[in-house]
Amino acid sequence: AVNFKHCLADVQRLANQTSDTSSLRFNNGSQVPVASISNATAITIGACYSQCGSGQEPFDWPRFSQEFAAWLLPYLALISQLPFGARNRLDNFMSALLAVGSPTLAGYSLILSLLDARWLNGLFRRTDYPSRSLRDTVVRVFTSLQQVPLRVYPGDAAFFESLVVLPENDKWWSTFDDLLHCNYSWSISSATSIIWVIVAYLITVSDSLSNVEDHINSNGQGTGSVWLWLLPIVIGWLVLAPKCDYARINHAYNRANEYIRVTGSPRNSMKPNPGLIVEPKDDDLSSPDEARTPPVFYYSRALSWSHAAYITWLFYDAAWSQAQATHPVNTTSEWKIVDNGDVHDDNRQGSPDQVVAYCQPNRSLDKIRWAPGIFLRMILASLVTLAMQWGTTGAAVLTVWFTPTTELGCRSLGYLIYGASSTVAWFLLILSSLLAHYARPNVGTARRPKWLAMVRCLRWAGKSLAAVNAVFIVTISVFQYANVFDRCYCNSSVLGRGTDAFSIIVILGRDVAQTRAAWIGGFALASLCSFFFVGFIYLLRDSMPS
Repeated sequence: AVNFKHCLADVQRLANQTSDTSSLRFNNGSQVPVASISNATAITIGACYSQCGSGQEPFDWPRFSQEFAAWLLPYLALISQLPFGARNRLDNFMSALLAVGSPTLAGYSLILSLLDARWLNGLFRRTDYPSRSLRDTVVRVFTSLQQVPLRVYPGDAAFFESLVVLPENDKWWSTFDDLLHCNYSWSISSATSIIWVIVAYLITVSDSLSNVEDHINSNGQGTGSVWLWLLPIVIGWLVLAPKCDYARINHAYNRANEYIRVTGSPRNSMKPNPGLIVEPKDDDLSSPDEARTPPVFYYSRALSWSHAAYITWLFYDAAWSQAQATHPVNTTSEWKIVDNGDVHDDNRQGSPDQVVAYCQPNRSLDKIRWAPGIFLRMILASLVTLAMQWGTTGAAVLTVWFTPTTELGCRSLGYLIYGASSTVAWFLLILSSLLAHYARPNVGTARRPKWLAMVRCLRWAGKSLAAVNAVFIVTISVFQYANVFDRCYCNSSVLGRGTDAFSIIVILGRDVAQTRAAWIGGFALASLCSFFFVGFIYLLRDSMPS
């Protein structure tokens, strides 16, 4: 087994015999003079290989178990608090892999769902049709349906228009809203898990700062920072409380459809609601990820959801304009007034043609492919999430970069690879969602098949990279505690120093001070970025439908 202090003693003994100190260094990298051979604290990479070999320091089980339990285990346990709810376990497992392998994607989906819900709430505040209470119900229902492939189909059959206009369908909206109320939110187990992670992290950071020189190369300070993104992601989803339970959503949808009414025709039990669908056919999906309800997949349905929500608002806005002009649905009837300002039920009755005409938007739906402001919201969600991703990853890099021997080494490169892979996977998946939505047939248009092969390749490349990256970050974290990186190549920072690389073996007081400052800086950077992310969510949360 490798013992670097014995290697240093062997190099010093050889230098005393030959008066050649070319293999000995001080901790600042300068060559040791002959008179100070006994004061040498580092050796060159060449001497390290010749005297120590290429192996690692021996595996230390007590140390490994302590570091693993303190730094990594709380985070692995916290993964169970991510929102799942898919119809099968494989989709749930894949959602966990995507979240761990690409925190950028997980944070992006979270922030974008918040911004989209906030946008829709602001949009509907311009209309009070048929009443403020029902307007708020509609907004809550649409916000609750962010985790399903929502579709609306207006048309001559007046199925969708009946949902907007007919007073009998107010019961449909309120029932659907009530049944969707059960959701993923705070619980004793989730609160306990979060508190455990925070307390364990603070105690472990405090302990490591008080014993910097103790097993400095296997310390988990860097891994503690690189995993810290998980805390604000879990808190964020608990705050937003997404409705992502596939079985519960479908149950609520089917129960609500028992109350639906279509103007001019009896209810069809075989086809209860073709105007608003939460589970479209496969050929109407832009990608299979759209139908996967865990919120990390929101990246794939954000464009279609915002499109459906915007189309719905156009119909409500058109109906509200008619109501403001005191025009009833049935043009042969007189407008009836209600004291509280709501639209009287009699003003909302009419034939199928009248219902369709009453709420018809004054613009062509065929030309609407992108919801207003969606790209600005995507950019803002990207910036906020990238700040969180690279704040925590950068903190981990900073921590190990200034740990002797300084500069780029195996540990810092591993964290950089993790952050870069997370970002690339996110970019590939976002690009695939944009192309998939563009290729999806709009009203009156055909699918663009030439894009589909590219979309599939980008989606599989992004998901595969994220899955591999998830395994990678767990592996390098375990390697850190198991002394796998505690070898000549990694300890000498060959990647950053090249042929001038050297391995510091004796840690001096000034090295401890520099390392402690770097660890404090990394802790502060990761914590501030996490606080910023959670604070951003709470700042905008009050503008969402309650």
